[in-house]
Amino acid sequence: MSGRPSFARRATLRRSARLLASFRHEQTDPALFYGGVATDTADLVRDFYRDLTGHGLDGATVLDVGGGPGYFADEFTAAGARYIPVEPDPSEMHAAGLTVPGAVRGSGMALPFRDDAVDICLSSNVAEHVPQPWSMADEMLRVTKTGGLMIFSYTVWLGPFGGHETGPWHYLGGEFAARRYRRKQGREPKNRFGRSLFAVTAAEGVRWAARTGDRARVLAVFPRYHPRWAWWLVRIPGLRELLVSNLVVVVAKR
Repeated sequence: MSGRPSFARRATLRRSARLLASFRHEQTDPALFYGGVATDTADLVRDFYRDLTGHGLDGATVLDVGGGPGYFADEFTAAGARYIPVEPDPSEMHAAGLTVPGAVRGSGMALPFRDDAVDICLSSNVAEHVPQPWSMADEMLRVTKTGGLMIFSYTVWLGPFGGHETGPWHYLGGEFAARRYRRKQGREPKNRFGRSLFAVTAAEGVRWAARTGDRARVLAVFPRYHPRWAWWLVRIPGLRELLVSNLVVVVAKR
């Protein structure tokens, strides 16, 4: 792959507005929210995989780390891929009443797969929910085949959506935001800081990508939900923590 990624042509202001509008449904109508994200994710993976290999997803094995109940399954299956979600929480696996053949219960930080097992390893909006996200990234790269594709996308803590349902109070601290949510709502937030929600920075993603030099070739690092003309934000320390709401790291395994 050389030059600008094919996915860049999809990164329009209209797409950004559509995805932004869907975020308000994450808690109230997750099927609606994740349905739109699933389509966008399949497009992202398909474009980068075609850039890398010259082929579509037909016959490719896609491992979705933290795949939850399998909202992405239909999109990848329709594209001809063999889709395998991995999820550590059994309640999450069955949360939407979906059944995904081949779904695996396991931790992203210790994937129950051999080395070089899959063509594509994907994680979407999961890293901020695990205590050791970069161990998970290393595991994902381990199970990806040589010449295969790994895509790691996560919510940046200091971005507008970093606190999830406790935002924007997370800017005053994750514990403060969680206590305020409990006081106001009468229950703990689903995404509890320090237990199921952690502060992950954009800088950490950029550094992890740089460290993979002997193991992988970096194809792109960009803000997932921004139009193409705003991708430069990733290059500015400090500013990227506030304005890059979701960072994507795309690498090809050497």
